[in-house]
Amino acid sequence: MPTPLSTYRLQLRPGFGFDATAAVVDYLADLGVTHAYLSPILQAAPGSTHGYDVVDHSKVNEELGGEAGFDRLGQALGRAGLGLVLDIVPNHMAIPGPQNRWWWDVLENGPSSVYASYFDVDWRPPEAKLRNTVLMPVLGDHYGRVLEAGDIRVFRVGGRFEVRYFDHRLPVAPRSIDALLMAAAMVIGGADGAPNDELESLASALGRLPPATAVDTDSVRERHRDKEILADRLGQLLEADPAAAAAVDAEVDHLNHDADALDALLERQNYRLAFWRVAGAELDYRRFFDITTLVGLRVEDPQVFADTHQLVLGWLAEGRLDGLRVDHVDGLRDPRRYLARLAQASGGSWVVVEKILEAGEHLRDWPCAGTSGYDALADIGVMLVDPGGEEGLTAAWASFTGGTADIGQAVYEAKREVLRGPLAADVGRLTELLVAVCERHRRYRDYTRGEHRAVLEEVMACFSVYRTYVDADGAGVGPDDVARVEESTAQAAERRPGLDADLLGFLADLLLLRVPCDRPGCPEAELVMRFQQTTGPVMAKAVEDTVFYTQTRLISLNEVGADPACFGADVAGFHAANAERQARWPTSMITTSTHDTKRSEDVRARLALLSEVPERFGELCRRWSAVNEQHRVAGLPGTDAEWLLYQTLVGAWPLGADRAAAYMTKATKEAKVHTSWTESDPAYDDAVIAFTRAVCTDAVFQGDLAAFVEPLVRPGWVNALTLTLVRLTVPGTADTYQGQELWDLSLVDPDNRRPVDFGRRRQLLALVGGRTAADLWADTELVAAGAPKLAVTTAGLRLRRRRPDWFGAAGAYEALAALGAAAPHVVGFTRSSTGDGAPPGGCAVVVPRLPLGLDQAGGWKDTVVELPEGTWTNVFDATTWPGGEAAVDDLLGAFPVALLVKE
Repeated sequence: MPTPLSTYRLQLRPGFGFDATAAVVDYLADLGVTHAYLSPILQAAPGSTHGYDVVDHSKVNEELGGEAGFDRLGQALGRAGLGLVLDIVPNHMAIPGPQNRWWWDVLENGPSSVYASYFDVDWRPPEAKLRNTVLMPVLGDHYGRVLEAGDIRVFRVGGRFEVRYFDHRLPVAPRSIDALLMAAAMVIGGADGAPNDELESLASALGRLPPATAVDTDSVRERHRDKEILADRLGQLLEADPAAAAAVDAEVDHLNHDADALDALLERQNYRLAFWRVAGAELDYRRFFDITTLVGLRVEDPQVFADTHQLVLGWLAEGRLDGLRVDHVDGLRDPRRYLARLAQASGGSWVVVEKILEAGEHLRDWPCAGTSGYDALADIGVMLVDPGGEEGLTAAWASFTGGTADIGQAVYEAKREVLRGPLAADVGRLTELLVAVCERHRRYRDYTRGEHRAVLEEVMACFSVYRTYVDADGAGVGPDDVARVEESTAQAAERRPGLDADLLGFLADLLLLRVPCDRPGCPEAELVMRFQQTTGPVMAKAVEDTVFYTQTRLISLNEVGADPACFGADVAGFHAANAERQARWPTSMITTSTHDTKRSEDVRARLALLSEVPERFGELCRRWSAVNEQHRVAGLPGTDAEWLLYQTLVGAWPLGADRAAAYMTKATKEAKVHTSWTESDPAYDDAVIAFTRAVCTDAVFQGDLAAFVEPLVRPGWVNALTLTLVRLTVPGTADTYQGQELWDLSLVDPDNRRPVDFGRRRQLLALVGGRTAADLWADTELVAAGAPKLAVTTAGLRLRRRRPDWFGAAGAYEALAALGAAAPHVVGFTRSSTGDGAPPGGCAVVVPRLPLGLDQAGGWKDTVVELPEGTWTNVFDATTWPGGEAAVDDLLGAFPVALLVKE
């Protein structure tokens, strides 16, 4: 199967399914990509707009067109000569109701469900009320209030019964309806007072089912078989006997009007209905982050792996699929073991993983092609930021907001909040494990539960990476794991001197397998594996979903995979990162916009310019704040939200009031400073919306904003062209996010998942094909339409497709030397083939950076790049260049970036 050279990411949803995708396949082929790359396509929750909430791994999503639609898409791809890459979700499933038959069966049958082992549920938590029970925190108020208000009701569906609470549906345990059926049997019994034989028989049989706590294989099999037979029998009886049906329905109606009786029935279920607010502290199943409607899968179980991957592996074997992007790999119990199993089952298919690498962290030596590209996004983005602007912008931000640029401290504090808030239940689960471990070691058995929890919270708050990858079942501990654990425990001791040093050291020894484990699955090993699954969500919730919205000094740096503390980078570091990627992960994905990025690549490209004019931007923000004072409501919103808003308006200008208000609502709730999704402040929320709408329609402010932004638009486009050409030519598999081949000023989801106008893109592509990029750059109307970016995109993609030997695993990457006064403003490198007998030729890329500083310095002047020997043709203006020194002023005179080819 072919390794993808380039991909085009498409977000499928109801309204843009397989047939709509098939309709743009010819456009993708003309653009130059080698593979379409789809968001998840297995059956998702009804109405899903993203596909990550899978409910059935055995079906293709019917709302996208089902199996037939997927077949038609495959045929269209085949005719166009394109391959297919798919995003998959092995970590979790959605639990919306009966659509997820596995979870429905677990709720119906508890630990005795044939699917109980599929999900990461703690059936033996310390709270007696939750043993052998799943907590379902779906109620809008306390259970007793909701029950007494009559909002919880029972419904009969044939021979089965459901509990319903508004849109929530849950099954009734078969054993628990025995009393209801017996009461109905008595109502329609004989004249002698004897109950109805059929209903009595069914009631007795249901009551004799093996209890939900029986987990031996025979009991589970018996229960599953018999409860299905009995439900079918009951359904047939009630359909054939109207009197029996009426009696049963009357008992259901009575139940729904008797809170005590309904409560008694609910107490017999294998789940516990609860107020949604208790989820953070008491939830007994692993989730995706803190989303209670996404339950963790135990994909480490071979049967679960087989059942969740059956369709995908079949498509890979049949050649209908060429590669995979694995979502949230850090959520898995053992990513390395999972990827090894996937590689074996798929025959070594191309697989990339969604993995966020922190500063100084490297992808482990896993059996995959690399990451989904966030590391490359960070490397490219930071290159566009001027390190010289850090002091000025930091001072301006601090003066305006009162904030401090200690991002490490901000992350630490956010983690502490996460550990005590939305992920408190996960910490509680770890605490009970640590208690159990300490009970097995006499030196540590006298520590209190509070002390156990304190050391766990502190060590996790001090973790500098998403997680470690200690393998308690075989591979052991790597040097990176040792370094991370020792670093975090040392920091924990420093930050919290009151922590017991012995207990802290014992935890470190446990996490590094220095404490003997006497049997497979022992508490010591379980603690290690669960700790590793918990630190990732803690990091994500604290950084991506909190700090990125509070540490807003320069928000182009606040991106998934990036480090806001890293304010700019030199060209040498950029080249070193690319050389390493070519050597270690030559087919890793390279992306600069995704469905998860906080703002599009073009917004970030423009915002990076603020690093070149930090004092000017700070002065303007103070002036704008004075102009907009009239729009505040009781002094709200604060200056923190105002600074974020002004940057957002600059980056996405022109931005309408509706989109701006929607963004600011999400941003302020994610920041969790004045309001949040779970603890909203209506007065603050209303003030944010009112202020945002007012400034977006204030003629004076908008005029001043436009006067500042308009001179940045063209330099922002230059940055965007640099970013685009680099993405398409550095080592790795180049990914283009839907619509990004034109200028796109999208913000965080759902803004970045809006429908793409492919008709407009087709028209522009036809136009681009007849003109040089240099001509397009001279046409003001076409520049505004995004034609130059389209020209760069198609030139890069078509070259990759035509000369895969320059860009794949056999390719070479070499930095080009730049000399002269403006050398720090130019980035150049070559791509070519390696090895004996490699085809001759190669390409050279020359792009600018920090364009405002370049103009202020008087342009390129004497700056040159050293081209390798030979004759080079610039595909953007058809000029030719000999090897040796090439004047950058001439090379980039007609078009901002250069792609030179030597055949």
